Amino acid sequence: MPEKKAIPKGKSMRLFFLLLFSAVILCANLQAAPDDFFIPKTMTVLEERIPLENRAVYEMLEREIIISACDRAQVLMWIKRSGRYFPHIEQALQKRSMPDDLKYLAVAESALITHSLSTAGARGPWQFMKHTARQSGLRKNRLTDERLNFEQSTEAALNYLSRLHRRFNSWTLAAAAYNCGANRLYQSIQEQKVTDYFRLNLPLETERYIYRIAAVKLILEHPEKYGFHVSPERVYRPIPCDTVTVTIKTPLRISDITGNMAMDYKTLKELNPQFTGDYLPAGKHRLKAPPGSGRELRQTITAQAKSVLNRFKKYPGNMYTVQYGDTLGHISERTGVPVRTLRRLNGIKGSLILAGQKLRLSP
Repeated sequence: MPEKKAIPKGKSMRLFFLLLFSAVILCANLQAAPDDFFIPKTMTVLEERIPLENRAVYEMLEREIIISACDRAQVLMWIKRSGRYFPHIEQALQKRSMPDDLKYLAVAESALITHSLSTAGARGPWQFMKHTARQSGLRKNRLTDERLNFEQSTEAALNYLSRLHRRFNSWTLAAAAYNCGANRLYQSIQEQKVTDYFRLNLPLETERYIYRIAAVKLILEHPEKYGFHVSPERVYRPIPCDTVTVTIKTPLRISDITGNMAMDYKTLKELNPQFTGDYLPAGKHRLKAPPGSGRELRQTITAQAKSVLNRFKKYPGNMYTVQYGDTLGHISERTGVPVRTLRRLNGIKGSLILAGQKLRLSP
């Protein structure tokens, strides 16, 4: 019989504490999560009554409530993020006379994660696909993805939902079309001769969609009934900032802008997530800045743009023609464009450049 190896003392202690920690977490979850979850006798969502007397409808709603409420970490983050993002959505909905429940659609779509990216390529808090984003007026190119800007994507999403409501004359159908596409929903209505969301046979994801929104509504309106107790001071608040509008005729390196200010590159990027690269593109932009720094940001950008335009006057079309004896280092010193940027803009992997070669100096 083989001799049993003793577990080293250090390892046994780590194992003991790991098991103890797991048991504590398990007990906490068992105590926090009820055996069953509250379901009201009557309920409306998106200004329409949910026919809970229909057993299939009741079970669909119950399913979404159980799935959501049992993911405690997710719901806790819903509660915390809602304090930051709901005030803006609520104000925008009220201004348009749209149902307040539409704010829960953003939770169902992205859990209010502004940089959320789906496997299908939908992005941002409202999960726009590229083509729908562009149709809704959001810019999407090499340097900009306005799906990631919370205010801009919210405006685009509400405008899109308004158009869908005008087409289908129902907010539940508008939300369903938001999920599966207007043409897909229209075909289903035509084939089935039914205009009631709760009676339509739709793709499973779309059939669950309104119930998911309803579950989010119930949990966030009555968190204590589902075992969640978050004190108001622990809920996230909107991030205070200045907003300025700038118009520039040439792309600017963001690091050059922040390098001339008492502001980190990271700060400006995180306040303006729609700029996905290292450059602020040419055009008109609404930018956020830390409180009290908006004026300085506008002045810095204006001065930087003027300096870049003056420097590039020597190079028509922002292109540099390589001369005999040039190196990337010499060109960088002459133009003010970093070597790594020259490489990236022109697809140069090493240091080899040829006389007569045209190099792009900006995006």
